[in-house]
Amino acid sequence: MQDIPRSHPRYLSLQRRNTISQAMRDGIVHETGLIAHGRGEAFDYLIDEKTQPFAEAAIEVTSAALITAINPVISINGNVAALVAEDCIKLSELIPAKLEINLFHRSKDRIKKITDIFLEKGAKKLYGQNAKSKIPDLDHNRALCDEEGIYSADVVLVPLEDGDRCQALRKMDKIVIAIDLNPLSRTSHSANITIVDNVIRAIPNLNQRIENDKNGSKKELQKKLDTWDNIKNLHRTVEFISKRLNLQFK
Repeated sequence: MQDIPRSHPRYLSLQRRNTISQAMRDGIVHETGLIAHGRGEAFDYLIDEKTQPFAEAAIEVTSAALITAINPVISINGNVAALVAEDCIKLSELIPAKLEINLFHRSKDRIKKITDIFLEKGAKKLYGQNAKSKIPDLDHNRALCDEEGIYSADVVLVPLEDGDRCQALRKMDKIVIAIDLNPLSRTSHSANITIVDNVIRAIPNLNQRIENDKNGSKKELQKKLDTWDNIKNLHRTVEFISKRLNLQFK
């Protein structure tokens, strides 16, 4: 990154790419995580790389869901650890909520490295290190979860795309909140609440929203949650992208 000037129009994007790339070399991010990051960037272009009103609406109801939850859990993977570890720790303290590592490409080495990152940055505890419970209807490593964490959670925040686990968690009657830049994905359509935004913006914005809401009326927060229509908000998202593309090519 030393030879890329700050004046470069893609400086921040390139900086994040470098962060993810280095995290892959360090064994924190799996190599397929680079593909996931690139796919997300493509959708981020479509929403103008900004937190749009449809994302703000989803963040508002996410705040309500997390504040009113009994046992909320934030799911952590390699990309999240590389990009927003400190923001996730802050979020876990604000709610408060548990942090649990959940990986598709699971290994003791990756789990230790991700755990070390969070502990070094101030997290008190990481769940999922010795996961022994299983999410039903999943036949891969993401089924593994902690009894005191995701398995018994009533609300699970899933930063980044994770379609089949999202569906399986819904079958367990959990409220699932997804952060996914792709409004067409199975994750987006399976979740109770989908924040279509970049995780590097969504988590800090969610922190700010929770700081504003946490002392508010629980009854009003629950009303926001009860009246939320996720599919309707996804329609708003797709309409925004469609209109923006039409304007771009006129």
